Amino acid sequence: MAEPTGAKLIVDMTDAEVGRAERVDGVLETLKDNASMADREATLPRANVEAISAAGLLSLVVPENLGGLGGNLRDLSAATFAMGTACPSTALAYFFHCSATSRGLLALEAVQAGLFDEDESSTVEAFGSLVIDRMVSGRWMANFASESVKTSTAAISIATSAVEVDGGWAVSGVKAFGCGTGVADDYLVTARFPGGDTADYLGVFIVDPTADGVSERPPWDSLGMRGSASHGVVLDKVFVPSNMALAVPGAFPKMMQMSRGSFVGNQPAGSACYLGSAAAVYDYAVAHLTNTKFKDTGQSIGMADFQLQVLGKMRESLDTGLLWMRRQVELETAEPPPLTKDETVATWRIAKGTCAEAAMDVAIGALKACGTSNTYNTGLVARSLRDISMGLVQAFPPERGRIEGARAIISGSESESFGGAK
Repeated sequence: MAEPTGAKLIVDMTDAEVGRAERVDGVLETLKDNASMADREATLPRANVEAISAAGLLSLVVPENLGGLGGNLRDLSAATFAMGTACPSTALAYFFHCSATSRGLLALEAVQAGLFDEDESSTVEAFGSLVIDRMVSGRWMANFASESVKTSTAAISIATSAVEVDGGWAVSGVKAFGCGTGVADDYLVTARFPGGDTADYLGVFIVDPTADGVSERPPWDSLGMRGSASHGVVLDKVFVPSNMALAVPGAFPKMMQMSRGSFVGNQPAGSACYLGSAAAVYDYAVAHLTNTKFKDTGQSIGMADFQLQVLGKMRESLDTGLLWMRRQVELETAEPPPLTKDETVATWRIAKGTCAEAAMDVAIGALKACGTSNTYNTGLVARSLRDISMGLVQAFPPERGRIEGARAIISGSESESFGGAK
């Protein structure tokens, strides 16, 4: 039996991981069939969302005892890598859905770790359970944290505000990026509530996409990852009931303490989307160069010296990205942890950029090796080149990652992840 696609990244899968990866492979044909349309029309195909949901994958990283499939970062990275070989946009949207799981699981873990007092624990636990229950029931969640507002110190700045009103909260702000806009069943929104400017005063709010005051930003006419529905939302005093909000002072950083990696965890799985796309365009280039023959000699066109050199470089770059990603996933999942959290985060800062540049090198190589006839925008080479380019800028570019990684190595601590905006 052939290995699942995700095994190209996670090479030592357990039987349980193979079973979960085979579920992912079951949706790849649908994603591949819709990939060109998703890119052309800049929409997240409803058929892709339905296929992923029908396969039970919306709860991939929810523990079995909570009703999920029981996967972790290894499974999620394998899944987004595999989906990336078929439709990188859908892979990215799926990653953001699964990243919402952390808002539930980390809350529950922080309670179990005794980080909250008795009064706070019940509120935090109820919210964490609510997030997980909604995912297990088959709801797609869009995770909105990023905003267009920036600060010099924080990777993600939160200007969206939440003001307490009768029976709940009024949330207002503009979320610039969050895959699943207009498609997700729930919007998970990070916002700042009164009391201070630190991460202690960040809350998480489950917003009904159909609620009064919710509107979509203009379509995201981006260079790549066009079918991820990432255009974001505008929130104008949107009412969120109290039971749909986690606004306990100090809860957000306490939840982040429970993560093994950067921010609230699972970040490597986002970059695995781009490596999946790189693997697909590499395979396409090899097949094209091998199977296309010269009419007069019958020899494969890929035997020219320059193409062999380009292909060798592509293989080197793909393996570089895969090796860095495997190492990062191991650092964030192995027991006992091989490194401290600060060391793991510093490594991720560098690994993220290295993987992005390696994937981009593969796409550029495919463009060079496959020639002019493969430059049409609907073709895999051109789409991959555009999609993978987004990995260079998503979250932070490689240059910033290396600086922050090196700074953390010297200072011994991670730079601020979430900041305020005034």
